[in-house]
Amino acid sequence: MDDYTPQLPEEDSLYEHYAFTVDKGQTPLRIDKYLMNFVENATRNKIQAAAKNGSIFVNDDAVKSSYKVKPLDSIRVLFTHPPHENLLVGEDIPIDVIYEDDELLVVNKPAGMVVHPGHGNYSGTLINALIHRFDNLPNNSSDRPGLVHRIDKDTSGLLVVAKTEKAMAHLSLQFAKKTSEREYVAIVWGHIEEEEGTIEGNIGRHPKNRLQNTVFFDDEADKGKPAVTHYKVLERLGYVTLVSCKLETGRTHQIRVHMKHIGHTLFNDERYGGEKILKGTTFTKYKQFVDNCFKVLPRQALHAKTLGFKHPKTEEFMRFDTPIPDDMQQCIDKWKTYSKHQME
Repeated sequence: MDDYTPQLPEEDSLYEHYAFTVDKGQTPLRIDKYLMNFVENATRNKIQAAAKNGSIFVNDDAVKSSYKVKPLDSIRVLFTHPPHENLLVGEDIPIDVIYEDDELLVVNKPAGMVVHPGHGNYSGTLINALIHRFDNLPNNSSDRPGLVHRIDKDTSGLLVVAKTEKAMAHLSLQFAKKTSEREYVAIVWGHIEEEEGTIEGNIGRHPKNRLQNTVFFDDEADKGKPAVTHYKVLERLGYVTLVSCKLETGRTHQIRVHMKHIGHTLFNDERYGGEKILKGTTFTKYKQFVDNCFKVLPRQALHAKTLGFKHPKTEEFMRFDTPIPDDMQQCIDKWKTYSKHQME
């Protein structure tokens, strides 16, 4: 451990912002480089400044930015101010509520809206909108008011929000027991041969790129959590395929990771490599066509289309459905036209 004793505030005035345990197979790596793979939107300068201020601890000792992480190191990043996500402020942001009663509401989230505050996104989130609109929303196990589940920033579609403690407990149990119904529509790269299939593979953090998840199997399966996705081909559009994906589990990035795992990365999914041309020809005209599709749909092609669950009070099964949003539909239409011309 480096001999390093910076001027630190009293321990009880520090707030934990991040906590990690280093993987068993980690090779020695400077902690400033290591944390850049963990913390979204962090720059190396910011991480080095945090180390200089004595905010980065390994096994409870403050370290310099040059410290090299080792397997099973316990890393904590502490600051004198609480995490921004704990300082929730209501904001008057319009939300598309498609159903509401005394127990819950169902929201159609637009692409680009973050669900809950986190590093780099402290305002403009769905939670900021919800706490402006409602008092005393129940907290989930992560202290996030109202949230039963979440979808990624650049995924559009349906979310159920709990308004009472009873609804939070009841709905969360349905998601945990896999009795809720969630169907997504996605455009993926490549021609899927089968009409339908099931992808099973434990999902966990990617060992090298901590902003990605990946599938672990065989001897490494215990590094991830069980995940099951059922997919069905809706339409084949030449070099891409329109699919329906039903979730049996709800892991982070599950559809994005599972579809990549079987060789069909989501169209324009930048984090997982789908913003590159993964299938097709080398013609300049084709490249221009794909670039135009990316401009029409500047995000991963994923929409949470259908959501079903039992109402926590009436026990009635409720199912909600939303149309595919305009940006995604425009992209589908472009591929339809292109593939039709290819077959002529």
